[in-house]
Amino acid sequence: MCFIPAGRFLKGSDSFYPEEAPRQERTVAAFWIDRSPVTNRDFEAFVAATGFVTLAEKNPTDACDSNPGAGSAVFVQPTANSDTWWEYSPGACWKAPLGIGSSIDDLLDHPVVHIAYEDALAFATWAGKTLPTEDQWEFAARGGLADAEYAWGGELAPGGAMMANFWQGAFPHENELTDGWLRTSPVGSFPSNGYGLVDMIGNVWEWTSDWWNIHTAQPMRSCCSTEEVLKRRSLDPFDPAPVPRKVLKGGSHLCAPNYCKRYRPAARHPQSIDSPTSHIGFRCVVS
Repeated sequence: MCFIPAGRFLKGSDSFYPEEAPRQERTVAAFWIDRSPVTNRDFEAFVAATGFVTLAEKNPTDACDSNPGAGSAVFVQPTANSDTWWEYSPGACWKAPLGIGSSIDDLLDHPVVHIAYEDALAFATWAGKTLPTEDQWEFAARGGLADAEYAWGGELAPGGAMMANFWQGAFPHENELTDGWLRTSPVGSFPSNGYGLVDMIGNVWEWTSDWWNIHTAQPMRSCCSTEEVLKRRSLDPFDPAPVPRKVLKGGSHLCAPNYCKRYRPAARHPQSIDSPTSHIGFRCVVS
């Protein structure tokens, strides 16, 4: 783990997506954070010690023709005539990231994926840690830099150097692979930030402990803002069967300049707590 000293920072961005605005000053107490996302090797040790079964590995209670059983969503690059890139893959889970027949034998140092929120929380509890708040995560990702859009400075690829695992080319049909990776990459494949942390940007999205809210305004913690209220406020009002959502941070290998410029510390995304995918992982903190 790396030590993050207490400090103040400007959270959010006024230059990209509306959910990141407005920028606001925040104060963060000192904490420790994992140097990298939790890897397949780490998660394998957890499962071996506890027998834990992830959400993606469980058969749904209402299994039927339209719900084919245990599995998860996997990115599949579409053909030129299609704009659909997520496919439900039976058997897809942390130890079979592409579905039945795949394995992590050659991916032990890659971030673990297909992790639902409850899975990340279970690992953190076992390890004697917690999941980071959104403020902790963003403060750590900035690496001590002020007013920098990226974790390494003001340019996405300074001097043409790839600083993180994200999508190069026109997503989703063209991947130039300038960074050398089609999907996830081994942790530490790209330079660390000012706090010595790797893969805070790109590679996989990371869970935080905060319920989703529309703006980055000061978290509501009044007598009327109980955990249950915050949970309800995280629901998507346009979803006919809404599920509570947590904040994801950091972007992933699928973020691209033409589609999802979320390879930045300020970027944030809502994710249903019961929806693991092939590009969601996590890291832990000790406060």
